[in-house]
Parts: sequence; C-alpha cells; structure tokens
Amino acid sequence: MSYQEQRDLVHAGQGFIAALDQSGGSTPKALASYGIDASAFSSDAEMFDMIHAMRSRIVRSPDFTGAKVVGAILFEDTMDREFDGQSAPQYLWQKRGVVPFLKVDKGLQDTADGVQLLKPMPDLDTLLQRAAALGVFGTKMRSVIHGANRAGISQIVTQQFEIGAQIIAQGLVPILEPEVSIAISDKAEAENMLRDAILTHLDAVPADHTVMLKLTLPETANLYRQICQHPRVLSVVALSGGYSRAEANARLSQNSKMIASFSRALTEGLTAQQSDSQFNQTLAQTIDEIYRASIAG
Repeated sequence: MSYQEQRDLVHAGQGFIAALDQSGGSTPKALASYGIDASAFSSDAEMFDMIHAMRSRIVRSPDFTGAKVVGAILFEDTMDREFDGQSAPQYLWQKRGVVPFLKVDKGLQDTADGVQLLKPMPDLDTLLQRAAALGVFGTKMRSVIHGANRAGISQIVTQQFEIGAQIIAQGLVPILEPEVSIAISDKAEAENMLRDAILTHLDAVPADHTVMLKLTLPETANLYRQICQHPRVLSVVALSGGYSRAEANARLSQNSKMIASFSRALTEGLTAQQSDSQFNQTLAQTIDEIYRASIAG
C-alpha cells in the first residue's frame, strides 16, 4: 500500500485515531488506570517496558484494525520498539492496516498569556527523518490553552503552524494540537478565538501543503466546520481532554466531519488483570463505540 492510500484512508475518516502516545510524565497515571501501581516498577526503563506491554496488547487485539481504527499515534520509545518481532510502525500498517503517527513534542513551557507553548525541539529534523525511514506517516505535537487570551492563542497557533511547515518539509503530515483545557470557565470564548486564528493561518498555507488538526471537543457543536472543510486540511480529529468516554462520544457525535483521537477514553476499562478474552471483549466494545461516534456526523 502506498503513501497515497494512507492519505486517502485518513481523509475518508471512516474510523478514529488511537492515541497511544503517553510519554514520561503521563505514563505512571496511564499505568495506574491499567491496574499497575507505581510500586511495580523501580526505574523508567521498567515503566516503559510495562507501558509497551500494554500497548502491544492493544494493537494485537483482534478488533484493532484499519476497519475502525484508521491511525495510531506512537510515543518515540514505542516507534523504536517492536510488536510481534516487527518494527512498530511497520507492524501497524502492514499487519493491522492502521496508519502510524508519532508524537514529536518535548513537553510544554510554563504558562504565559494563558497558554503553554511547546518547548524547543532542536533535534526535530533528525527525528522526522528517522520516523520517515521507519514508515511513519505523520506527527503530533500538543500545546495547551488555559484561558481566552487572544494574544496567547495567537502565539500558540503561530508556533504550531511554523513547526508544522518544518514537518511538511520532511515529507510528513503534521497534526497540530492546540488543546483547550476542559477545566476553564471561558472555554467557549477561547474556542471561538482559536477557530478564528486557525482559519487565518490555514488561508496562508501553500496550496501543495496539508495539515491535520487535533482539537478539544467544543462547547458549540460544529464550531470547527469551516476548518474541517478547508482545502488545506486533511482531517480534523477530536481529543477527549479528560471527558469520560460516554461524554466524549456524545459530544463527538454532534460534530460532523470530526473523528476521535482518544487516549484515556480508549483505555478506560482495560486492566492488566483481565484475561485476554475479557480484555479483547472490553476493547472491542470500546472501539465500536468510538467508531460509531466518529462516523455519526
């Protein structure tokens, strides 16, 4: 299958993108939700081995295929590992029909002007070249909006698009992720500002470039419709942002042309203590629920 077939699959949006990219800071919490307490590991190496075992169990599950899961976002450590003896990105695409993406950001700066910008990524080009060689299709980078601050939101969107252009230059498709915190009181106002800033930048994207966006499920249904329909946008995916799976799916089903890219909502209900049969049955139900919400629009 070709790069164009991967683009077509993502653009069609008949499914969702699984976010399997928990990094160092979020891994202990993800493992705790999975039923593995921090006392079970004594080093980062052991911790990453355990989270990789969890991810391996997910991607090898019978229902984790391109029929409903069109893509998966990997952490750098996962990209460099194997599933069933095969390079993780190649396994996803060749064995499961799932398009591989890579989380490339190095975390967040301290909050200023109501936002957290991305930390510098001096080795980004090298990482992108290595990812492309391993068969990765696209990337993801997350920054966070903590309030309806127009200056801060402008900075965050500008930074996302500037780094996105660097990613496109290396032959990969960037997922730009300016997350709006679901905890803020002025979330709807911040989302209106974010939509306007994104549309301004999209109009300046060269005709031969396309980006993806990963956005918090909005307070106003179909707020991002113009972004979804923009000719420079390959796909718009939604992050659950801490909503329960039930609420995230309900919100997603009200937003046409947006598909899921869930992390916590995807792994909700999965535990290390489950038998393979229980695990696969729980994950199959979860995948089906998220898939149905993704295609509802």
